[in-house]
Amino acid sequence: MEQVSLKIGERLKEIRNTRQLTLDNVADLTGVSKPMLGQIERGQSVPTIHVLWKIATGLKIPLSFFCKQQEANYMVAMLDENNVITEENGGMRAYPLFPFDPARNVEIFYIEFDAGVRHESLPHVAGVEEYVFLVQGTLTMTLGDKEVCLQEKQSLRFEADIPHVYHNGSDKACVVYNVIFYPDKER
Repeated sequence: MEQVSLKIGERLKEIRNTRQLTLDNVADLTGVSKPMLGQIERGQSVPTIHVLWKIATGLKIPLSFFCKQQEANYMVAMLDENNVITEENGGMRAYPLFPFDPARNVEIFYIEFDAGVRHESLPHVAGVEEYVFLVQGTLTMTLGDKEVCLQEKQSLRFEADIPHVYHNGSDKACVVYNVIFYPDKER
């Protein structure tokens, strides 16, 4: 039982520190008392499912976040052919390298665009930023009513709360790394 309480407490403290929240802030957001939150963080109390649910809901994180195994100080990612998101009849292949993590508010993809592929992306919520690092080929990005042409080894950062289009107008495939940062709603 002690292992479970320590893990939950560590995860609570991690999310609180990442978002720069005090115990008072978390108590206000969750409806769980400050003393109870302190006991949970120190591993002195194992919260009931009801209390854990209130914490997860108040912090807008999945309940499973508290059960996640401790990560190493590093992580090596590689393309997984069995974990690919395809669009444009398979002409666009997005490989999640680092899926969304609520503690980091970021996700990273490796994306391949076949020759001639055009992909339209709907606006994200306000505050979302995208970074596109062009590794190979050329890519034209349409950001609202502006057009930006990227050459190999160029990068682009933009506020992604507007319609945006990725277009590989060349006769060769292009490859990008796409990093998406999501705003922290608690700040």
